[in-house]
Amino acid sequence: MIATSNLSMRFSGRKLFEDVNVKFTPGNCYGLIGANGAGKSTFVKILSGDLDPTEGEVIFDKNKRMAVLKQDHFAHEDESVINVVLMGHTKLWKIIEERNEIYAKSEFSDEDGMRAAELEGEFAELNGWEAETEAEMLLTGLGITADLHYKLMRELSEPDKVKVLLAQALFGNPDVLLLDEPTNGLDIQAIAWLEEFLMNLEDTTVIVVSHDRHFLNKVCTHIADIDYGKVKMYVGNYDFWYESNQLMQTLINNKNKKLDQKRQELQEFIARFSANASKSKQATSRKKQLEKLQLEDMQISNRKYPFVEFKPERDAGNNLLKVENLTKVIDGVKILDNVSFTINTNDKVVFISQNDIVKTTLFSILSGEMEADSGTYTWGVTTTQAYMPKDNSAFFENCDLDLIDWLRQYSPDQHDAFVRGFLGRMLFSGEEATKKAKVLSGGEKVRCMLSRMMLTNANVLIFDNPTDHLDLESITSLNKALTNFKGTILFGAHDHEFIQTVANRIIEITPSGIVDKLMEYDDYIADEELQAKIKDMYNV
Repeated sequence: MIATSNLSMRFSGRKLFEDVNVKFTPGNCYGLIGANGAGKSTFVKILSGDLDPTEGEVIFDKNKRMAVLKQDHFAHEDESVINVVLMGHTKLWKIIEERNEIYAKSEFSDEDGMRAAELEGEFAELNGWEAETEAEMLLTGLGITADLHYKLMRELSEPDKVKVLLAQALFGNPDVLLLDEPTNGLDIQAIAWLEEFLMNLEDTTVIVVSHDRHFLNKVCTHIADIDYGKVKMYVGNYDFWYESNQLMQTLINNKNKKLDQKRQELQEFIARFSANASKSKQATSRKKQLEKLQLEDMQISNRKYPFVEFKPERDAGNNLLKVENLTKVIDGVKILDNVSFTINTNDKVVFISQNDIVKTTLFSILSGEMEADSGTYTWGVTTTQAYMPKDNSAFFENCDLDLIDWLRQYSPDQHDAFVRGFLGRMLFSGEEATKKAKVLSGGEKVRCMLSRMMLTNANVLIFDNPTDHLDLESITSLNKALTNFKGTILFGAHDHEFIQTVANRIIEITPSGIVDKLMEYDDYIADEELQAKIKDMYNV
């Protein structure tokens, strides 16, 4: 168990949360949610002991073991992969190190023998003989193949380093497990494995921060919501919290509307008849009723949803897109190999590949930003395309414009009022709209790119991982907008819920061909025969 007592945190006079008293119990998984800037990562750092609160304390039995997902991918460059995982159990790792030092001595004293015997006992108590096997199983489950287990960390790719650090946190059955964005950088298979792993933990207290709604729905037994400067606990997964929260806000708003209407009626009656002697008693009675009317105390939430809506200026014809034998080699590696497919009107296609560069290269070619080495693609004459690349740095680096002038570049209406109104819908109001484009956060840049796309009124939208950097509220708004979009969408994503609710067609590009299916994503990944075939296509 881990708990907080009267916990408060302030930065430069700004209150993140105060008087937080919550308890996280074994066997449960808690999804920690809140708007960007609400203090999720700060709260995790306080729980882990990496950050001291302004007031209050964290209550945790020092005899229990806590594991935290580390974010420094370059911390262990000269260590072997397997050793980095073993380091997740600090006590066991110290025993292993001391034990190895003693056995490495050329001269072995009686004291060394006695100490070695003690260490062997402690090593066995901590299940040390099974440690490497457990570490290997974790690595394999996350997609780190056996040939990489004894390589140095610096020999691994960035995505594989992420998986190793996750395996490090999961290793050794910790009593408390703190995971900040554990699905970032993971492929679909690794996320599915992690979901099953966390669901099968029995005595561990898991606290997880994630923007992946499907992941939160799958693993969470509770939701801890940071809002209003408090942390409030809800039983159930993310969808249960979201529906409950929306219902509660609707009920309060409806109640307030009725009260406000009643107040206006009373005020009108008082104004009309207070000077009328025959009606004066009734007016006095109404005045007393008015004094008793109170609006529900609506707390101001940190949580804000941008307004995302894509409206095609015209419908696209039947001949939308034909791709024939596209091939592209980058740095000597064949990324696309004779890729062919046809896109029809109103298709919403998710493109999948184990290598993200495949999707990015395809979208770059189809948007005209990159040329193929061979092959052709033809857009229908009635189509207009809008593209949001995965890397948007070219739009913001060395840009000295404020947001108003930045968006004005892409706006058909140049008036300040129009541009400001558009920015306001995307949560850039007041002084926020005068910020320099080059200083925006990752999530703010994505919201700007979405604004740019909305202004095109295109009937074909192309997105390369659009949910990266967005908070849950922005992801929810974008998800609804694309579900409601009356046009064609080509996109790549790692967000399971996003893919399931937007896509009606799946194209997976493998080294030995493509798989093209008109079906829902859940059915696609649940089809064991199909997935076995796809696995073979990657292994060719």
